[in-house]
This record gives sequence, C-alpha cells and structure tokens, in this order.
Amino acid sequence: MTTTRLPLFPLNTVLFPGLVLPLNVFEARYRAMMRDLLDLPEDGTRPFGVVAIRDGHETAPSSLGLPDGSEPPEAGPAAGFATDPSLSFHPVGCVADASTIRPRGEEDPPESYEVLATGTTRFRLVSVDASGPYLTAEVEPLPEVAGEGAGALASGVLRAFRSYQKVLAGANERTLAPGQELPEDPSVVSYLVAAATMLYTGDKQRLLQAKDTATRLAEELRILRQETALIGKLPSVPGAEYTVRPTSLN
Repeated sequence: MTTTRLPLFPLNTVLFPGLVLPLNVFEARYRAMMRDLLDLPEDGTRPFGVVAIRDGHETAPSSLGLPDGSEPPEAGPAAGFATDPSLSFHPVGCVADASTIRPRGEEDPPESYEVLATGTTRFRLVSVDASGPYLTAEVEPLPEVAGEGAGALASGVLRAFRSYQKVLAGANERTLAPGQELPEDPSVVSYLVAAATMLYTGDKQRLLQAKDTATRLAEELRILRQETALIGKLPSVPGAEYTVRPTSLN
C-alpha cells in the first residue's frame, strides 16, 4: 500500500474531485498550514487533504464566557475533535490543490488568508497525526474506477438532473440560467451532480465513497428521481439557504 502524508483540513462539508473550494482561513493552526503551503515551489502543486467531519467542530471554541480582558487559549491542532482525531472524520476525503493563497491585511504573519482550492483525487484516511502545529494525515490514494455501464448511467443522470433543476427552479419561482453545457465524462458527471444536488453531508459522503463511478451514478439517479418527485409535490421550497453555498470558514 502506497501512502502519502498531507496537511489535513477538516470541514463540515464534502469536497469532490474537480470542484472548487473557497476558504477563509483565520485560525492559527490553519494559518500555519497555509504558510507552509506558500513555502512550496510556485510552479508546483500545494496539496492538502479535506475530510468531512463526522463528530466535532471545524472551528475551535470561541472566547465566549471568558473573564473580561482574557484571551482565548490558542487552539491546538486537534481542538474540537476526539482524543484520536481520526475518529471524528469520515474515512474518505479529497486532495485539494490551493491555486490561490492570498494574505489579508498588512500584518506579518497575516491574521487570515483567502484561499481558493480545487479538489483533485480521492483518498482513504490511514492515520492522523496531531503532534505538529496542525493535523497531518497518512493517506492512501483511491483510483477512480468506471464500473459497468457508467456511460449509459451518466446519460440518464444528466437527464434526471435537468428535470431536477427545472422542478427546483419552478418551486423557487425562478428561471434556470441559460443552458450551461454539462460534461459527458461519467466520473466528472458523477462528481458535478453529487456537489450540485441538495443533500445532507452524510449522503454526499456516501457518494464520494462509492466503489466506482457506475455505483455513484446509479445512486444519484435514484436520489434525483426521488427528490424531483418530492419537490414537485411541494408548494414552495425555501430558497437561498439551500441554493447558495457560502464560503467555508475554518
């Protein structure tokens, strides 16, 4: 088994390969991570691992309740998670490549960073190390396997996704944006639809963990048909809080 060590960034969301992840990084542990990534060669990648949190908090506890004038304690690398941090995370995550890491303000070191990263490949979490300034993990790359009938399933998922979009837009009394071309590659389709469909984190995580593209697409087809039928029976669907994805905060 070939493994790789990566900085680990736990979030209350699931990142899929090919999808863009904006981050506003302000905690000391994650600012340290970004400084180390900035030290990597500019012409290479700046990879870190993103895992969805199963039990815990992506931000450390605030200073609420401290005596006046007291400073909150510095968050350790595993603050907000279990004694064994790996127990707090889902077992499969996604490598993110930070294409942009922009310091905010004139302070040195800066108080926060604006980061734009893109999901690249999946990994399985092998172990988590909390001995440094931020969490790192030993991860095993997970190759994407097409599976039987992925091409036909992708076509069906795209049709079902268009129907889902139309019903959702109607329920919100909105019109769809002018036809954006959707991809044909089955794995790209599977990840795009997984990210764009309104699902709980656990459901998205199951799609990320699917053993192959065909299995993921088959599950998406079932979900899309179910959700389209459900939304079609509702008089309206709450809008912005479900359809707009905010910048993730650490």
